[in-house]
Amino acid sequence: MTEKQKIFADEYLIDLNATRAYRAAYPSVKKEQTAAQAGSRMLRNVKVAAYISERMEERQKRTEVTQDRVVQELASIAFARATDYVEIRSNGTNSVVVIKPTMELSEEQVRAIAGIKEGANGIEIKLNDKEKALELLGRHLGMWNDKINVEGQVEAKNPFADLTTEELKKLVGDG
Repeated sequence: MTEKQKIFADEYLIDLNATRAYRAAYPSVKKEQTAAQAGSRMLRNVKVAAYISERMEERQKRTEVTQDRVVQELASIAFARATDYVEIRSNGTNSVVVIKPTMELSEEQVRAIAGIKEGANGIEIKLNDKEKALELLGRHLGMWNDKINVEGQVEAKNPFADLTTEELKKLVGDG
């Protein structure tokens, strides 16, 4: 693998953006489209692909971030409920919202919390974006199809195919 290919691969590993990585390795390339095409081609290079794959495996082992772990984290967020964190107590006349002690929360419930702060009206618990987590989980599971696949055969007949040159000239006003 060349030095430029290694630079490309290392840059690609930062954010998985082949266009940006190619421009970092080859700064003389100015056109976005050229960098995008060359970056895509570079990713198909056997040595570059092997190097990237090896580094990604090393990173996964080092950080212990796996697809399963990411999916579990998303599931914790996606399926969290407000009632996991508070309970409403009523004495018949008045109702009070009581926050559950964090020691009573499961690990999954804690993961869904984006933040806790003391606001003007008391303690506020902010949960991570449930809708976004559901969308990402759905995409991972292949539930949403953003691509429309159109198949079939279309027969197009040239309406002028049977006309003579003289007839065509008359049609365009040249004869």
